[in-house]
Amino acid sequence: MENTRRIRVISVTSGKGGVGKTSVVANLAQAFQSMGKRVLVLDADLGLANMDIMLGLNPRYTMDHVLKGQKRLEEVIIAAPGGFHLLPAASGIQELTHLDYSQRLFLLNELDTIQDSFDLVLIDTGAGISSNVMFFNFAAMERVVIITNEPTSLTDAYALIKVLSSKYKQKRFKVLINWARNAVESDHIFRNLSLVADKYLCSPRLDYLGWIPYDKQFSRAILKQDTILRLNPNTPASRSLMALAKKILSIADQGAFEGDIKFFWHRLLNCSPTPSLPSA
Repeated sequence: MENTRRIRVISVTSGKGGVGKTSVVANLAQAFQSMGKRVLVLDADLGLANMDIMLGLNPRYTMDHVLKGQKRLEEVIIAAPGGFHLLPAASGIQELTHLDYSQRLFLLNELDTIQDSFDLVLIDTGAGISSNVMFFNFAAMERVVIITNEPTSLTDAYALIKVLSSKYKQKRFKVLINWARNAVESDHIFRNLSLVADKYLCSPRLDYLGWIPYDKQFSRAILKQDTILRLNPNTPASRSLMALAKKILSIADQGAFEGDIKFFWHRLLNCSPTPSLPSA
């Protein structure tokens, strides 16, 4: 019987740094794991690793060892606090900031070997519109764009969506507002982005995923190298993160996604009439 189990690959991305993206990814991974899901976080800021530092981990091996053929993917994946798993990036290796075609192909094949081990893969991309950021966003089944109330965050998020929609033909984006003061502010931020996208881009679909309130406990959790969900599960931000994770899972239950990760990687390898693997 054909295996119809679905695995979800979700990129969490931003147009600029400093919007709390890595912290959101770590906490979402924690939330999904607490709901019984097997979660892998892929630190896709390959030359400037952040996730392992945020979680207080010191991995012996990284993605650099995988891409050099020195280690298999399953040998590099490590357990993170809270029960989810991490595929760590390397730090200070400039060559990894721009993967070439063969490296991307190799990584896709390696990821294909672990598809039965996880239910969700969260990709913590780098910020901006570099070739690596574009590649990992293109490779994901779903894209979550994080923005804050800073004007530069809104402008850079628009630029990211513009490139992905015009050059890579990606038309669906989920938008998450981080560090909002209230629902009114969050709605205003999303509406501004949506209006600009509708006016100047070719019909991308922006879905409002929700908002996470500003919470001083975030900074304290980061200093303690842990997630706010583990340290302070009852704060407003923690409750918002749990609600966000439940919402994301409920979207999957509506049957909006087709195929599993094996089909997905094959699609990127141009085995069906969809965009080919992005060039380096």
